[in-house]
Amino acid sequence: MRENKLLSDFYYFQKAALPVLNSLPCYVGCICSLPKKAMDDSFEDLIASYIENKIGISERFISDELSNNLKQNLIDLNTASLLLAAGIGNSEKLSFDGKIRNDAIYWLDKKHNNVFENEFFDKIDAFVLYLNESCFAGITGYEFHYSLYEKGDFYLKHLDQFKNNSSRKYSMISYLNSNWKESDGGELMIHQNNSKQKISPIQGKTVFFKSNELVHEVLVTQNTRMSITGWLKSD
Repeated sequence: MRENKLLSDFYYFQKAALPVLNSLPCYVGCICSLPKKAMDDSFEDLIASYIENKIGISERFISDELSNNLKQNLIDLNTASLLLAAGIGNSEKLSFDGKIRNDAIYWLDKKHNNVFENEFFDKIDAFVLYLNESCFAGITGYEFHYSLYEKGDFYLKHLDQFKNNSSRKYSMISYLNSNWKESDGGELMIHQNNSKQKISPIQGKTVFFKSNELVHEVLVTQNTRMSITGWLKSD
């Protein structure tokens, strides 16, 4: 097993987002390579479903209490006009096109010292440690932002990697929408093997997949849609 960097050395915040390199060298047996007491069931849910069809899904990665607190943070930030229009590309080649995407974002940073965002980061730190120790994933950092879609918003088909950078390895999306109905739309649509899979953005659910592998889109939402979206990185 390679020696992992200390989590305290992670560079988790970087607005210039970056694409993916290697596959997760994971197999079913890796789920059991740590003592049971060291496991979080939601981590096992993500990895097992990822192994099955390249899309990891946990319905319980974030508790309702934490989801509600993060959602309120996002609402307060939006009320204070602190969210910004989401761009396309990274800092080296950034553009804005409302015909491709029209959500608004706010980057999370431990320097904000928000108690609920730090609780979220603690969960991500634990998941990264689990990946690195059990699956030799080689993750060295991460970046996350709030994402807000208002009624009528969408994001057309895309990959999460950039052609001019290769540090993003895995995409993670944690949803903050309670009482979401099918008529609200806003599903994550993942395209693979000539098939489509719709994933509803229900509160507590987290989705995990390889950033340079699966083309995906956010379908038009009919209701306010909130999430924390980010990437596990290897610099």
